[in-house]
Amino acid sequence: MDSPSSSFFDKLNEEILFSILDYLEETPLDKKSLSLVSKYFHAVESRHRKTLKPLRPDLLPSILSRRYRSLRSLDLSLCPRVSDKTLTTIAHLCRSTLLSINLSKSKLFSHVGLSDLVLNCEFLVEIDLSNGTELTDCAAAAISRAKNLERLWLVRCKLITDLGIGCIAVGCQKLKLINLKWCLGLSDLGVGLVAVKCRELCHLDLSYIQITKKCLPSIIKLPYLKELILAGCIGIDDEGLSSLKQGFKSLKTLDMSNCLNVSHNGLSSITNGAMNLNQLILSQCTPVTQALADSLEKLPNLQSITLDGCRVTSAGLQAIGNWCFSLKELSLSKCQGVTDEGLSFIVTRHKDLKKLDITCCRKITHVSMTSISTSCPSLSSLRMESCSLIPKESFSLIGKSCHLLEELDITDNEVDNEGLKSISRCSGLLTLNVGICLNISDEGLIHVGMSCPKLVELDLYRSIGVTDAGVAAISRGCPRLQMINLAYCPAITDDSLKSLSKCLKLTTLEMRGCPQITSVGLSAIAVRCKQLTKLDLKKCHKINDAGMLPLARFSKNLRQINLSYCSVTDVGLLALASISYLQNMTILHLRGLTPNGLAVALLACGGLTKVKLHSAFKPLLAQTLINHMEARGCTFHWRDKPFQAGEDKKNWKVH
Repeated sequence: MDSPSSSFFDKLNEEILFSILDYLEETPLDKKSLSLVSKYFHAVESRHRKTLKPLRPDLLPSILSRRYRSLRSLDLSLCPRVSDKTLTTIAHLCRSTLLSINLSKSKLFSHVGLSDLVLNCEFLVEIDLSNGTELTDCAAAAISRAKNLERLWLVRCKLITDLGIGCIAVGCQKLKLINLKWCLGLSDLGVGLVAVKCRELCHLDLSYIQITKKCLPSIIKLPYLKELILAGCIGIDDEGLSSLKQGFKSLKTLDMSNCLNVSHNGLSSITNGAMNLNQLILSQCTPVTQALADSLEKLPNLQSITLDGCRVTSAGLQAIGNWCFSLKELSLSKCQGVTDEGLSFIVTRHKDLKKLDITCCRKITHVSMTSISTSCPSLSSLRMESCSLIPKESFSLIGKSCHLLEELDITDNEVDNEGLKSISRCSGLLTLNVGICLNISDEGLIHVGMSCPKLVELDLYRSIGVTDAGVAAISRGCPRLQMINLAYCPAITDDSLKSLSKCLKLTTLEMRGCPQITSVGLSAIAVRCKQLTKLDLKKCHKINDAGMLPLARFSKNLRQINLSYCSVTDVGLLALASISYLQNMTILHLRGLTPNGLAVALLACGGLTKVKLHSAFKPLLAQTLINHMEARGCTFHWRDKPFQAGEDKKNWKVH
């Protein structure tokens, strides 16, 4: 007989419960808790569920047949071993409901399973087969029977040739999106067939395929094409583009990154008539000269341009500034030649900028910061890592004018506590990166904690002035915090972890190189932060088995852990094996680890897909064990890195 409370809850009708479940869509733990209230709630949650992302494909038969019978989307990207038998089971149990399936990180299935899937699930509109490096033209032929398919990802399917893609082009003529990135077996013939047969295409990714000008006339005739990605297509040059006179009338996004043989002349040809183009990506491409800027000025709707890694000239920047339309997004990351004069001219002319990336523009100074802060009050994202000539006084300008900032990256800069105090006036900040900022301390972080309650991500990597007091202020004031990086902040102790345990939405915690933290602090995190998925404890020498036990008991969502140089033994490692979500472990120079203990732990960790170990263990583990783990979908990464007794001596600055 139901309890009184259960009877009361059962009076709620299904429509109300569906609304509650919709509200909990992004919090799976809460949805699970709700389903456990009563048998009625359990049944309603089963009927409401439309998406599923399982860890173990062997449980699918019982799950799909007994509980989830109305699934529309099945994500198997966490299942490294999906066999033909599994796909056949899915095909027969989800026959009339399944619309989308993700097999992007799965192996072991072939054209046989795919054929069963598409023949039985006739309403499939989306299939992701990315990283299917063993799939052949037979698999493509099986996919071609999915007559209603609209979206298809074949990234890195290197064995599929023009023959296979031709079958897909003929059979799947309703395709609106196809991603062929790194499909090295394709040529102009296969791509041309796709363009000729799939006339409804809106999104086409041909990155790093050895195509030439031969397929471009067919592509340019696609009437609904909105996004074209040609990154790394070195076979395309100015001569090939010069024959294109019509232009892409419907195109909104064009990516020609790393097209090394294309200059402003070729770009002028391909954008001729592309009046609706609003996003252009030219990273690592042609120099940004006045000629390039002039060739793009005829694009009146262009709102976003990415020039990362390009060599720029002052004349080119000035020409961009003179465009009559208003840019919303501009990225000049790692561009050589960006000066105060050129950047200031652009921002004063394009005052509606929402996103600006000037990472590693090492020639700009306080002059540029003054121009940015006074001219672009609507900025929502500002990325300016390693702008080494900008003085600390400049960072106060950000908070005075750019109050709408949601993302700020000032890694490796001279910002100090006064700067952070000013930045804290940007109360809508979601992401703040202040790694390698040696002039900041708790004083500045306290202001951030008091004024930025929406903060989700905070990077304090190697900001050595930060202590427990600063972390406590962040924990109190930023309850939505999901990610924090405190790597190589030597003053951090267990008190910081105890403070962070109040951030119940924490998913990523990076603590490598914090020698004072112990298993006591880690236990506090494990007990309360149940959504934790990524944990880096490398070189936290005082972390031992006592910290692994609470992790094993409470951190059931943990997927990735780095325990290198910790004091964990066989016992602690074996305890972690009970975490079914655990997929990725790095355990280099783990104190107290023996070959036998390692072998037992590896066998017990049923969901592992990647393990990083020192090569000294390779001859000590039975080859049959290694073969068994690899057959189960686990990849071993062997490292010869010598033991480092002291602090990491590598250069902090990577640019």
